[in-house]
Amino acid sequence: MSQQTSKYVRFGVAVAAIVIAMTYLAYTGIVEGKSYYYNLKELRAQDTSVYAKHLRVSGFVQPGSIKQSGSHAEFVLTEEGLTMPVVYKGSEPPPDTFKDNAQALVIGSLGRDGVFHATELQAKCASRYAPQQPQEGAPAQPQSKGY
Repeated sequence: MSQQTSKYVRFGVAVAAIVIAMTYLAYTGIVEGKSYYYNLKELRAQDTSVYAKHLRVSGFVQPGSIKQSGSHAEFVLTEEGLTMPVVYKGSEPPPDTFKDNAQALVIGSLGRDGVFHATELQAKCASRYAPQQPQEGAPAQPQSKGY
């Protein structure tokens, strides 16, 4: 093999190694970043493979169930008569909207003991985002025509 040919072979091997490494990194990033979204009813219907998945679960915070200590919280999600205990251990404290009856989205994994271990917590208080009701005696606001 000539010296010119061996340069092309070495260059080709280096390019192939880089392409393989980039493909591997992209694949593992996609697989590890993927999470499955369920409500409580859908989660209960899953098989045992759910314990190995990264999950996003939505529900409402059961009134009186919140026990918070710093950035850690324990509470119960409820929806359509189903409940699920949640242990949140995140790097940030729960948001200000995290209160009784708030809609919550927890991200993490389900333990075989039935407890959801959350690393992220998002909460939305429905009353906070409801349109403001006009006060009695106040003049009515004209409707916008949208342009």
